[in-house]
Amino acid sequence: MLLAAGRGERMRPLTDTTPKPLLPVAGRPLIAWHLAALARAGVRDVVINIAWLGEQIRRALGDGAAFGVRIHYSPEPWPALETGGGIFQALPLLGSEPFLVVNGDTWTDFDLAKLRDLDAGSDARLVLVPNPPQHPNGDFVLQAGRIVAGAGPKLTYSGIGLYRPALFEGCQPGRFPLLPLLQRAIAMGRLGGVLHAGQWHDIGTPERLAALDAALSGRA
Repeated sequence: MLLAAGRGERMRPLTDTTPKPLLPVAGRPLIAWHLAALARAGVRDVVINIAWLGEQIRRALGDGAAFGVRIHYSPEPWPALETGGGIFQALPLLGSEPFLVVNGDTWTDFDLAKLRDLDAGSDARLVLVPNPPQHPNGDFVLQAGRIVAGAGPKLTYSGIGLYRPALFEGCQPGRFPLLPLLQRAIAMGRLGGVLHAGQWHDIGTPERLAALDAALSGRA
């Protein structure tokens, strides 16, 4: 599942008329990089949630054939349902097996094929990265492949994870965040993690978008 429903407030005025996932990076929309990575990893069915200027995304990507995947759309009302609510609404499209979730406003060289397996003792497995300058305090403590509560150096959640539908047990339709569900899984000892030390960029401002565009201009 690619998360693409947000407004991109910090990217204004660029996102006033263009949804954030369609902003160009090295000659192609940001979301196209994700679709290519998913196709390389062997993923063939992709769910994309849409809300803000969502019809632009639908028109630009179509059924996904041009990217080697089949796209299924999960339209949301505005304001969008947040990460938790958006994934929960899309569960009927995602099926009963573990599924990948990727934030549409990041860029990374992480090989998504490495995140295809989920052990029986985990409801999710998150990809963590070293803390970027804009998020120096991190999000989660990683110890021996598990995300744990308590003190220790924290790493930043990359926006990439492998999830079981069971993580959303007890949820109700509507707008809600993902973090409380992850915290519940941590408390139960059911949240795994992996460190990615390669490239990862959070496209949160026009300046960071421009920097990534310049860095990738020779790789498009």
